[in-house]
Amino acid sequence: MSSKQNGGGRIDYKRRALLKALPIAGLTLVGSGSAVATPAYPSVISLPTGFQPEGIVTGLGNEFFVGSLAGGAIYRGNLRTGEGEILVPPADRIAVGLAHDPRSTYLFVAGGPTGRAFVYDANSGAMVADYGLQESPTFVNDVVVTRSAAYFTDSFRPMLYRVPLGAAGEVPDQSEVEEIPLGGDFTSIPNEFNANGIDAPPNGAYLIVVNSTTGLLYNVDPASGDATEIDLGGETVSAGDGLLLAGRTLYVVRNQLNLIAVVKLDPDATAGEVVDEITDPAFDVPTTVAGFGNSLYAVNARFGNPDPANAEYDVVRVSK
Repeated sequence: MSSKQNGGGRIDYKRRALLKALPIAGLTLVGSGSAVATPAYPSVISLPTGFQPEGIVTGLGNEFFVGSLAGGAIYRGNLRTGEGEILVPPADRIAVGLAHDPRSTYLFVAGGPTGRAFVYDANSGAMVADYGLQESPTFVNDVVVTRSAAYFTDSFRPMLYRVPLGAAGEVPDQSEVEEIPLGGDFTSIPNEFNANGIDAPPNGAYLIVVNSTTGLLYNVDPASGDATEIDLGGETVSAGDGLLLAGRTLYVVRNQLNLIAVVKLDPDATAGEVVDEITDPAFDVPTTVAGFGNSLYAVNARFGNPDPANAEYDVVRVSK
């Protein structure tokens, strides 16, 4: 994710406009000025049996997408109705972290141990691009889309992969994909999962990356890969997985701990404080999280299940 582009923030401005146009969840305004209750968004959304999910991202309107570790399938659902269908059928692929670009309606998918990045049309499910990022050993884990590029993390190598994007989200040829070494304060633990979740603020000044093993958060320069540890006052977010940045609040999914840490960052995102932890009895090894209105949607990966091919999986809604 090499030159830095000014103003290359995370692509969420269209989604914000759409959300402003939506009524308050659970209420429908009527002409008299009163409000009547309508069915609430479901608190648990079932996924196909044996789906083995990992990544989740919201799209336009009530859309959400979940990727599968088993064959790389992509599921498209509706947050309001809880219904959905397979958008991209399983193939010889893997889908880990996801990102959505509303300009092009493309889905960007991290390919895990395949070392690849996949791009799909979120409307049709058609393959748009297939990039080779790195050969084994590798684990391309997560992705964030900004106005100028998609950035992927690698949990086995201290490296970011940058796929430059056009003004309308056009994707490039393989030859334009770049590697950016993670340097500065970033440290890797041999034979462990390191760089994992990634997100970016609206102004595009930096990337935020979590190291799952050390529990450290980093503010990363997208141009150089220079990483500055975010000072949490001695606290860590070990087992950190998916990230969601909303203003100065960073949500960190701590998968095996079945909780989401809430971190308040200072204005330049070089220090912060863990101010809360969100959990729910329905959490069963959540890995990634997406935001919609005042809710968070965490996908249960259920790692360690003895029969993953026949297990039930779901997405859990909790309040921010």
